[in-house]
Amino acid sequence: VICHPKYKESKRIAIFLSMPDEVQTEEIIKDIFKQGKECFIPRYKPQSNHMDMLKLSSAEDISSLALTSWNILQPSDDDSTREEALDGGGLDLIFMPGLGFDKKGNRLGRGKGYYDTYLQRCMKHPRGKPYTIALAFREQICESVPVTENDVPIDEILYEDC
Repeated sequence: VICHPKYKESKRIAIFLSMPDEVQTEEIIKDIFKQGKECFIPRYKPQSNHMDMLKLSSAEDISSLALTSWNILQPSDDDSTREEALDGGGLDLIFMPGLGFDKKGNRLGRGKGYYDTYLQRCMKHPRGKPYTIALAFREQICESVPVTENDVPIDEILYEDC
C-alpha cells in the first residue's frame, strides 16, 4: 500500500479503522502521519446512511475515540472540533473496506450505503471524486457481487498476490 503511486502522490487520505475481520489499517495510518499527509476517518450516523470523514490529529489520537455499538472507534457525535474533509480541501484518496469485491470494481459493503452516499457527496465537491482503493483479503474476491444503481464502483482493489 505505502509503495502505491496513488498513495505516494496523495496528501489528503481517508481510511477506515479496521474491525477484526478486515485488513488491518493501523500501520498505514501511522505511515500517513510519518509522511506528513492528512488523515481522515469515518464517523457513521446511526439510523441513516450518512457518514462524514473527520480529521485525525495523530495516530495516537485514535485512543481518544469513542467505541460505537458496532464496536467501531469513531469521533463522538458531539465532537465538532474536527475538520470534515469536504468542508475543506476534499480528499485525494479513500481506502475502503468491504465484505466482498469483484474484479470489475464492484463492492459489497455492510448494507447501509455509507461509502456510496459519501462518494456521491464527493462528486459535488470542487475537487471531485477521490481515487478509491479497497483493501481486501484474497478470499473476498468473488466472480461477481450484487450491485444496485446507487453503488459507486471502486477504482482498484488491493489484495495479497493481486
